[in-house]
Amino acid sequence: MRKCTPSWRSRNQRGGVSVQILALLVPVFFGLMGFAVDLGRLYVVRGELHAAAQAIALAAAGKLIGTDASTADAADAMNRIVETASGYGDKYDFGGLTIGQSNGALNSTISDPSFWSTAAEATGEGDASNGTGEVSGSQAKYVRVDLNGEAPLIFWRFLSLGQEGKLAVAARAAAGVSAPLCTICGSEPIAITPLDAADPVNFGFTTNQRYTFGYPCTGIPPPQPLAGAAPRIPYVILNRSNDALAAFSDDSQQLFRAGAQGLLPSTTQASACFTVNVTEQVWATATQLPCNANRVQTAVTAFLCGAATRMDNSAAQGCANIADIDTLNGLYTSDTDLTDLDDYTGYTGNARRILTVVIVDVLDATGSGAMTVLGFRQFLLEPVTNTQGISPADPNGRFAALYLGSPAPVKQGRFGDCGVTSGPGKVVLHR
Repeated sequence: MRKCTPSWRSRNQRGGVSVQILALLVPVFFGLMGFAVDLGRLYVVRGELHAAAQAIALAAAGKLIGTDASTADAADAMNRIVETASGYGDKYDFGGLTIGQSNGALNSTISDPSFWSTAAEATGEGDASNGTGEVSGSQAKYVRVDLNGEAPLIFWRFLSLGQEGKLAVAARAAAGVSAPLCTICGSEPIAITPLDAADPVNFGFTTNQRYTFGYPCTGIPPPQPLAGAAPRIPYVILNRSNDALAAFSDDSQQLFRAGAQGLLPSTTQASACFTVNVTEQVWATATQLPCNANRVQTAVTAFLCGAATRMDNSAAQGCANIADIDTLNGLYTSDTDLTDLDDYTGYTGNARRILTVVIVDVLDATGSGAMTVLGFRQFLLEPVTNTQGISPADPNGRFAALYLGSPAPVKQGRFGDCGVTSGPGKVVLHR
C-alpha cells in the first residue's frame, strides 16, 4: 500500500525553496539595478561631455581664419562656451556641474585647445605623415578639444572600480575647415571674373595684393583704379531680389542688407546661396551706365552703403535716400580692426571686413546675358586712403580690397560634385 505525503508538506518545501532562490537572487537584482542605473548615468555624462566638446571645438574652429591672432581668438571662443559668470556655460550630469569646475564631490577639467594644420593630426587618426605637429596663428586650420569629468556612482560603489563613488569619463572632439564647397550661402552677391582662368587655385590673383573693385560702365573715359590699389577689377551685383522679404521689400533696403552682412537667410536655397556651374544674372536695378555719366545706379550705391557699415556704421555720404537708413545702420557693428593692411596675417578683427565673392566666367552688367559660377574667393575690405572706411558715393562704385584666397570658413554651404579643388569651406566636425 502506497504511503501519501501530506500536501501541506509539499507546499512548505516548495515555499522554502522559493525563499532560498529569492535570497540568492536579491544580489543579482541589485547588481542589475546598479548596472542599469550607474551605466545609464555614465552614458548620459559621456554624451553630455561629448556634446560639449563638439560645441567647443566648432566654436573655436570658426575663429581659425588664417591670421596670426586666430588661435588666440579660438581659445577665447572656447572659454566663452564654458564661462561661469553668466550661468549659461556648458554643464553636464543633468546640468549639475559646469564643465571645468568642481562641486567638491565631482571634478571636471578642460585642457587648452591644440591646433593643427591637418585633419589627420587633429583627430589622431589616419596618416599624419604630412603634418608638422602642433601649430599656431595663420597655420592653424583644425582644433582638438579634450574634456575630462567624473560620473557619480550609486550601486557600483560596492565594486572595486567604483569604491570612490565616481568614475572618470573623457571626451574629445576635433573640428576645422571642410573641403571646398560647391554651394555657399550668406556670401556677398558680387561677382568678378578671373585674371587667369587657367589657374584653379587663385584665378590669377596674387595673395596680399590690393585691387580696386569698380562697377562696369560703357564707353569712355575708362575709370581709373584707386590710389595704391591697381589694377581695377570690374564687379557686378548678382540678382537676389527677394519679394518674400516683407520687412525689407524696398530694393535699396535689400541691397543695403546684402552689402552689410551678405545674402539674408532664406528657406529657399536659390535666394540665399550661390552654386558652382549655375548661371546667374545681374541685379535688375544694378545694370551698367555710360562711363561719361560719372555715376552708378542707385542700387550699387545702396549696396556700398551697407558694405560701409563693416568699417564704420555711422551714416555715410550718399546714403541718406535709403529708407530707414538710421535704423539699418544701427543693426550692424563695425569691424574691430580697421587697419590699412598689406599682410592679411596681421589682421586682428572679427571677420566683418572679409568678403566672399563669386568668380564667374564672363561679366555681363547689361541684364541680357548669363554668367556661370566657377568658384568663390575671399578679399579683405580696405579703407580709403587716410580714412577708416569706404566711400559709397564713389562715382564708379569703387572700393579697395586685399586678395586673400580662401582662408576663412564660411558660415554655411553644401558639398556636391562640382569638381572644385580650391575654395572656401565651412567648419565641420572631424571627430
